[in-house]
Amino acid sequence: MEFSDDERLSLQRLLRWRRDVRHFRTDPVPEALLDTLKEAMSLAPSVGNARPWRVLRVENAGLRQAVQALHDQANAQALAAQPDARKPKYQQLKLHGLEAAPLQLAVFTETAPAAGHGLGRHSMPQTLEQSTAMAIQNLNLAARAHGLGVGMLSILDPQAMEALFQTPATWRFSLYLCIGWPQFHDDQPLLHRQGWQENTQTAWQTRD
Repeated sequence: MEFSDDERLSLQRLLRWRRDVRHFRTDPVPEALLDTLKEAMSLAPSVGNARPWRVLRVENAGLRQAVQALHDQANAQALAAQPDARKPKYQQLKLHGLEAAPLQLAVFTETAPAAGHGLGRHSMPQTLEQSTAMAIQNLNLAARAHGLGVGMLSILDPQAMEALFQTPATWRFSLYLCIGWPQFHDDQPLLHRQGWQENTQTAWQTRD
């Protein structure tokens, strides 16, 4: 399959414009578009074709409030762990869109999938969680291509999330996703605007 220069530039523009979104409108995400996001995840590479990601669509208001409470607990611990000089800046950060995002997904990784028959992961079992991460990135890019924003929430206790959703013993919590239409579009990432962290490019190293 050959791709044109325009297609390659479009991909580069999509990668550059992907953003972790925290400010959402409450307009619902059409079901047809949700199917597009599901397909994007299904196209992701995975170790041994195990496809270990397990996605729960969180519609229940009580569950959403419980996730918010778990975030608040974990966030208080994260704030306490910050150096005193950075605590004021940390408190200014908006770290989630739980209160408004119309679509919310709890993403887990099946650590003992029958699919794949163990291929490629005996010596590196973490490749299952890496596979889930690649599927999430596919979802991110597909969402951005359709004008949707995605906010990835990791300030949560994994074991508490597994208990909240009563998941099987072999599932490990990966990420919580807030998805919806952004309130605004900006080419400056939020962490840049808040002065928390600029993008840095890690140099590749050569071993002769």
